Amino acid sequence: MNGTDGGAPRVVLADDHGMIREGLRMILESHGICVVGEAGDGAAAIRNAAALRPDVVLMDLRMPGVDGVTATQRIVAEGSSEVLVLTSFDEDELVFDAIRAGAAGFLLKTTEAAPLVEAVRRVAEGEGVLDPRVTRRALAALAEAPASPEPTPLPGLDQLTAREREVLAAMRAGRSNARIAVQLGISVPTVKTHVSSILVKLGAESRAHAAALARDAPLARDAPLDPR
Repeated sequence: MNGTDGGAPRVVLADDHGMIREGLRMILESHGICVVGEAGDGAAAIRNAAALRPDVVLMDLRMPGVDGVTATQRIVAEGSSEVLVLTSFDEDELVFDAIRAGAAGFLLKTTEAAPLVEAVRRVAEGEGVLDPRVTRRALAALAEAPASPEPTPLPGLDQLTAREREVLAAMRAGRSNARIAVQLGISVPTVKTHVSSILVKLGAESRAHAAALARDAPLARDAPLDPR
């Protein structure tokens, strides 16, 4: 993959509307991102991801046949690519499903060109991206859900070191590896090492999945959502 070694990120566009794919292609290619394939449904997205091994699949959740959530789960499970989801304001439940499926990031479909390009680059580099508007809506919906009478402790939480708890708290707040490094006074490679360890210990598929699993867990240095 090129995005992790300094080259232009390689992207597959998955959306059932051709005009949307064309618009996304124009935006990304005008900013130096290479669109290597397109898919009009989830089945095609799975095939293209396996064949082309892009850095990122830009995924719509509502598609005919195999939907975006199922496609995300398959692509992540097969290790074909990272998945960056484009969602709308009425897809909260699908967002939860996509988090569990292992998507690396979430943006609203109304996101402008510059944040979209930055998000693609960050996901290609192995970071997670959570649009604050998506995160706040997701957390609000979770808060409104009926509480379990006997909350189940988060498996693996007791295996985290103090530093890993700090990193997880920052991940839950929507911070990038670079911002976590500054906050904790450590290097970005060290942050990446901690993130990898956290995912393994929690059994999480992605940063977003880990943040969702830890939404109610007591962690050190909790912080408000990053507005950037």
